Amino acid sequence: MSALPPTLFPGLRTDLRTRAAYSEGAGIYRILPAGVAVPHSVSEVQALARWATTTRTPLVPRGAGSGMAGGAVGGGVIVDLSQGFRDLVPDWKRRTVWAGASVTWAEIAELARPYGLRLGPDPSSGAFATSGGMAATNAAGPRSVRVGSARDWVVAVDVVGADGQTRRVGRGGSSPAPWTLPSAAHPLVRERFPRTRKSSSGFALDRYADTGDELDLLIGSEGTLALITAVEWRLEPIPPDVGGAVFGFSTLEALGDALPYLVALNPSALELLDGSLLALVRAAGVELPEGVACLLLAEFERETAAAAHSVVGDAVRGLKAVTSHVETAVDRAGLERLWAVRRLASPALARLPETQRSLQVIEDGCVPLERLGAYVAGVRAAAHRHGIPVAIFGHAGDGHVHVNALPDATRAGWVGALAALFDEVTRLLVELGGVPSGEHGIGRLRAGVLERFYGPEVLALFRDLKAAYDPFGVLNPGVILPAPDWAPLADLKVGPEALSIPDDIARRLRAVEQGAGWATPKTELAS
Repeated sequence: MSALPPTLFPGLRTDLRTRAAYSEGAGIYRILPAGVAVPHSVSEVQALARWATTTRTPLVPRGAGSGMAGGAVGGGVIVDLSQGFRDLVPDWKRRTVWAGASVTWAEIAELARPYGLRLGPDPSSGAFATSGGMAATNAAGPRSVRVGSARDWVVAVDVVGADGQTRRVGRGGSSPAPWTLPSAAHPLVRERFPRTRKSSSGFALDRYADTGDELDLLIGSEGTLALITAVEWRLEPIPPDVGGAVFGFSTLEALGDALPYLVALNPSALELLDGSLLALVRAAGVELPEGVACLLLAEFERETAAAAHSVVGDAVRGLKAVTSHVETAVDRAGLERLWAVRRLASPALARLPETQRSLQVIEDGCVPLERLGAYVAGVRAAAHRHGIPVAIFGHAGDGHVHVNALPDATRAGWVGALAALFDEVTRLLVELGGVPSGEHGIGRLRAGVLERFYGPEVLALFRDLKAAYDPFGVLNPGVILPAPDWAPLADLKVGPEALSIPDDIARRLRAVEQGAGWATPKTELAS
């Protein structure tokens, strides 16, 4: 925990129960913050930033707390932006909407749906994922195979810098930025950045080199460069018709053969459920096809029912030789039925016994599409070697999967085995030309591995960028750029070394995690 200065910020909460309620997020950590601030206006955020810079007090910006990589927890002062920034101002003519940092994806969707519009990226956490959090992590979701990540849909952001100044930064803006990429560094960036379909792995210097837009530095910066208070989002028309199919494959090699063909058909979603996850769902009593190594759920949005029906037929015929199971749907009701198994994944993980917790340690790797089969096989083999069961699922159309480690917390040496698995999978990602995060961000968990992907020269550019925006290092220190004492599996919320907090708050935090209740204001957990 960071020590607080003698002069406290007005309204700062420093009681143990409130701090304990903010000690966890959706990931693996439990870290007691020094204090908690819940601002309700931009002027309050400005004053907080000025106080933090003057007193050298670290700030940890946070939305709903559903981030997996530990970017929303820390020993500084939590800045809870999930409650006080709820403005929602549409411009239907331009098909855009300004959303305060507290507004959720679901609230944007509800506002836009009657007008036949939606926000393209659709994180699975959309019921509670906040606008500010989505922009800060460059979030995505199942439809990213067609629509990309949040970056492609952000028109502008309102931010408060470490100096307390407010700025509006828009796409194509001409205002000078605090930092620019030296022209001599452009070839280095193009050489060192992996070529994956998605990435939320540090500062997006590759995109910035292409666009010159400061916006591309701020999106995905995880609260390390500025605090986002509002986002202007671009909306798109909702396609009128949809079809889909579930394909079963008996081997991962068959999956690898199928993916390029399906991606060429322009699907709106392409989701993988590995056999490791199917076993958990089957154990919960759900009937699933036998003899499949994995299932692939494909969705095709089209302008007419005939077009949707036609592309589903093309998909089935084209994969006839490599599939062992096929089930189709040609309308939204049928598609909902097919997707039911995907929605059972999280509840199945939540029902695990307390001795076998789902820990998101190697959970967001992304590789070039043609190497996904090798990545999944490599993760499976590494998990077997280290005696750690895993559940694998995710966005196959982007070469991007989530891996939940399921260690037996009563087994001697399980933390060491988990650390070895983390290191081996990191090596595998580097070998396959991947990135450690496709959509969840680097956070604290993965900060210490970035140099292995980009090299020391790119990390030096990251540090220069950070210093230009935040010269005293008060904005989310230890996120993206590692702390000197970085240890990825320190401060676990599980196990005998977990920090002790009041029992009732620990139970409430566990209930939030099991029920995906991240929309619950954390101040309520302390009452």
